[in-house]
Amino acid sequence: MGQNNLKASIDVDIGGTFTDALIKWNEKTVFTKTPTTNYNLSVGFIKAIREAATRLETDVPTLLQNTDLIRYSTTIAMNKLLEKKGPRLGLITTSGFEDTIFVGKGAQWADGLPVRERRNVARAQRPEPLIPRDLTVGVHERIDSNGVVVGPLIESDVIDKLTYLVDQGVRGIVVSLLWSYLNPIHERRIREIMRTLYPDCYLGNIPIFLSSEVLPKRFEYTRTITTVLNAYLHQAMWEELLGMSEELRKQNFKRSLMMVHNSGGMAEVYKTSAVQTYNGGPVAGLLGAAHLGKQMDIQDLIVADMGGTSFDLSIVEKGSPRSSISQPLIDRWQVGIAMLETRSIGAGGGSIAWLNDTAGLQVEVGPRSAGSMPGPAAYDQGGNAPTVTDADVVLGYLNPDYFHGGQLQLNPDRARTVIQKEIARPLGLTVEQAAILIRRVIDAKMGYTLFKETALRGYDSRLLPLFAGGGAGPTHCVGIAQYAHISRILTFPFSPVFCAFGSANMDVRHVYELSSRVQILAPGGKEWLQEYDAFNHIVSDLKDKALRDIKGEGLPVQDVMFELELDMMFGGQLNIKRTSSPCLELKKHEDIQALYHSFVEAYSKAYSPVSVFPAGGVIIHNFILHAILRKTRLNLPAYPLQNETPSLSALKQPRPVFWKEYPDFVETAIYEEEKLQPGNVIHGPAIVEAPNTTTVIPPAWRYSVNKFRIGVIEKQESFGEREV
Repeated sequence: MGQNNLKASIDVDIGGTFTDALIKWNEKTVFTKTPTTNYNLSVGFIKAIREAATRLETDVPTLLQNTDLIRYSTTIAMNKLLEKKGPRLGLITTSGFEDTIFVGKGAQWADGLPVRERRNVARAQRPEPLIPRDLTVGVHERIDSNGVVVGPLIESDVIDKLTYLVDQGVRGIVVSLLWSYLNPIHERRIREIMRTLYPDCYLGNIPIFLSSEVLPKRFEYTRTITTVLNAYLHQAMWEELLGMSEELRKQNFKRSLMMVHNSGGMAEVYKTSAVQTYNGGPVAGLLGAAHLGKQMDIQDLIVADMGGTSFDLSIVEKGSPRSSISQPLIDRWQVGIAMLETRSIGAGGGSIAWLNDTAGLQVEVGPRSAGSMPGPAAYDQGGNAPTVTDADVVLGYLNPDYFHGGQLQLNPDRARTVIQKEIARPLGLTVEQAAILIRRVIDAKMGYTLFKETALRGYDSRLLPLFAGGGAGPTHCVGIAQYAHISRILTFPFSPVFCAFGSANMDVRHVYELSSRVQILAPGGKEWLQEYDAFNHIVSDLKDKALRDIKGEGLPVQDVMFELELDMMFGGQLNIKRTSSPCLELKKHEDIQALYHSFVEAYSKAYSPVSVFPAGGVIIHNFILHAILRKTRLNLPAYPLQNETPSLSALKQPRPVFWKEYPDFVETAIYEEEKLQPGNVIHGPAIVEAPNTTTVIPPAWRYSVNKFRIGVIEKQESFGEREV
């Protein structure tokens, strides 16, 4: 078969510092890293694909013409929200409830804050609202909790309020009325009035977002906040993605761009809401780690990705990455969308080190980052703040002549100068001592975060392996592990593009949610649901919507698989537990029994068997349908094990490296990762270099290559005869 008849797949993850691409074509897989071009993301996007095409000995138009699927994860949403540079928005709600998002929930003052700031109750402040109070208006209408119209929509009032908001210069309108997810008639009518007043040909025409479409679920606060966030991020994402889509079309790509969602699913870009893309990259990395764990028979693991800007971590439990957050947050706002659980902090290779004057010149690292432009001082692009990468260069961990495979020449003298000026001199330290201090602070920050998150999930970090991803992950993984009490670490040939690898192993998964109250067990615990039509009708409607979307994307509807989850609770209790349903529709009493037992098992595990309360009855509140198209996975080939001693060809020129265990620089062995063979063992101190990452092996640790060509780092005292 000729090369042009084969289909390629492209996976791109755009982070705050680097754009990662992983491409599979003609039975060959390559990956590249290029600096993120924040002024126009499509530039770095196409550059990453161009570099990969060169390695595949083809050009971009030919590669894209033969590409079946492009999956794309991004931090656009996260960055725009942090910058608070969204458009001016207006909010229309039910009259009398204009203060709902400003009153908020009891935990709103603490949501999204570090523990240290949560404890400072006297100074705690609620987040600045994305829509000010003077741009929030109420209209006269009312729908009750059963979806029945009890107060008609006063259209003259709607016209007055819309005119007022447009006159105030809003560039988008959010409509969130009470109980609209049960009956969206009034929200839809407001949109119709808006389109009549300001048709597409008028300058006053602006996008309008309905909560009943963005999030058709109960709880007006989270429904409204989710819709507000979606509207706030929509324009920026539309502009970025439109430019990317146009560039792809110019280069011969005729299909839709697929966006990775934070639910663990994906959909084409034109059927993706902005909030669904938030944190999509770390979620892709989580799914990739779960896939690798299954291949190596590792059921429970920690995955951590340290890039240039952020440190993302998550946990795979019993082989499953699908641990949804019960109260998901985006920045400092609680939202109602289904999100897989990940944790991110501002810690990466570009994190800036600084002295905290109020804490007695204490060294802090992050959350501010130098990004890709100007980048760390060692990049010699105008950066004048010391970063983690600068410390790694000064200590000899990074090879100035081999950074990104030699494509970016580092300037060690520049790194020494900024660390001397900003950290060493004020503290009376040598440059090396200051650099070691920067590493200790950033490693401790990441390690303690990892330890805390693992403990809060009920796991002992000493028993879990750490999967180290990201360009800076292998460089700092041992330091992180020491603070988190982890004794076993795995690094991968594709660690620098771990999130892109994760998306390459994702199925096409669409997630559909709808709130509706169905009582499957009446109070008293004896009377079961007899009429199944309400349950089955909801699932049928969600399935129809899923099949319609998948068909519209040109995907084979006959291959779709469905999974159903339900948010359920016992009557008289507050806790809601998401439960996998054993059946898609209810046909007989045994189906109800199976659903009940599935819920009881999940609820008992989460809240203990003592909390099971059938006398209160059992209620379904939310339906979550997953429509899945299975895709081919990238499985790692197994190789025969060779001798423990690496070949001489794997050794590079040794160089002095400063280890905290020694008082001065030590001449250290340097190895080329690509030339190491399965079965090779390296004892620290040593450095293993690859074009896009560097693995640091301190004294008292050893590095071995397993049969999958994966690096395994262990403490010297933990050696044993084990198969990885």
